[in-house]
Amino acid sequence: MSNWSHYINKEIPCSCGKTHFCDIRHIAVEENALSNLPAYLNEGAYQKICLICDQNTEKVAGTYVEQILSEHGFTYKKILFTDRELVADERALHTIISELPYDCNLILGIGSGTINDLCKFISFQKAMDYFIVATAPSMDGYASNVAVLTINQVKTTIETHRPKAILADTRILSAAPKRMIAAGVGDILGKYVCLADWKLSHLVTGEYFCDYIYGIMKQAVDAMTNSIDAICIADENAIHIVMESLILAGVGMSFLGNSRPASGSEHHLSHYWEMMFLQRREYCPLHGTKVAIGTVICLFFYHSLPKYLEEADLHSDYVFDKGCWEKSIQEAYELAADEIINLEARVEKNSTKQVEKRKHNLSEYKNEILKMAAELPSTDILISYLKKLDAPYLPKQIAVSANTLKNSIYYAKDLRNRYGILQLLYDIGMQKKAVNDFTAFQEMIP
Repeated sequence: MSNWSHYINKEIPCSCGKTHFCDIRHIAVEENALSNLPAYLNEGAYQKICLICDQNTEKVAGTYVEQILSEHGFTYKKILFTDRELVADERALHTIISELPYDCNLILGIGSGTINDLCKFISFQKAMDYFIVATAPSMDGYASNVAVLTINQVKTTIETHRPKAILADTRILSAAPKRMIAAGVGDILGKYVCLADWKLSHLVTGEYFCDYIYGIMKQAVDAMTNSIDAICIADENAIHIVMESLILAGVGMSFLGNSRPASGSEHHLSHYWEMMFLQRREYCPLHGTKVAIGTVICLFFYHSLPKYLEEADLHSDYVFDKGCWEKSIQEAYELAADEIINLEARVEKNSTKQVEKRKHNLSEYKNEILKMAAELPSTDILISYLKKLDAPYLPKQIAVSANTLKNSIYYAKDLRNRYGILQLLYDIGMQKKAVNDFTAFQEMIP
């Protein structure tokens, strides 16, 4: 069990030169965690509470929370989403804003990813506190200071604030659907790639890197993978470890101030697929499910780096064809293309100057990069974890078409101004080979 006092409500001077701080007041991951709710509410003198849930989370924990509030004399209003598949987009935000009481001084979210993101964003915009009652160990955003929303058809990560309290009853978490538990595991497995991307970017672009935060994220991954067999049978102690790993990953994001330590190329693939599913009004798998599959793909590319860097000519001239790129983005992103094109106009990540500079550094740090890639777990190991959880591990298993897969490998990198394995493939001219190689690999896997 984590000693949260090591991480929250204290300044942590770091060898990286920064002082890290996470202002979450309370984290309760335990059986009967909700019994702490009245004390936490009284401590903050919260009297005008807005409870936000959906039809599923109301049944799982919302009714019990209402009972606790009523028994202890708290006044509250409930906003209940009845959507079959709730999306954290402008429509959902408008619903909350239009129904939020003017004198509310605390938002109390009941749910996991979508509810948490909505409550986090609205409470930040309204300059009020929020608590989250977790209903599933399905994602790592509980303790982070970012909200992931779909704005203008684009998956957008927005810096916000953290909850003042996280309450996670292990009995409720253990009863969550297996696919949600597997999604939480998938979100943690994704740290293999995002941490590698972060190190890669540090070498190639000079991006800030912190060994302490890296260590926290690695601790979360190791704790979870060491319990993988018990997680598969929803053992309550193992689910406790999953939830603490997810929260610890969120604390790591809080220390940095953004999602960099927990979101890399594997998340970019996931976000791109989600945007396509939503635009086409198709069923969208859980975030962590997509992240896990994105991790399989990116590990495949990392372990293919020796071959790709050997074949690539890092000293060849590169010229950015902006017109051709914009046409490709229009085709790949459809309704969301303008936002992606505007981002490139601001940051010029694909410009001739930036790519040439990165290629030079790739050549200089080639041996270090290859050593780092070799230390990553194999694709087979990751697939074995996911098979144990009866979770998808290939894009075709979640209805990602061959064309969508190709577009994501080519263009998901353009969703964020971050450097990682997908941008590296672009820089060295190996995207086509990478697509063909992974397509062949996917067809060989049962």
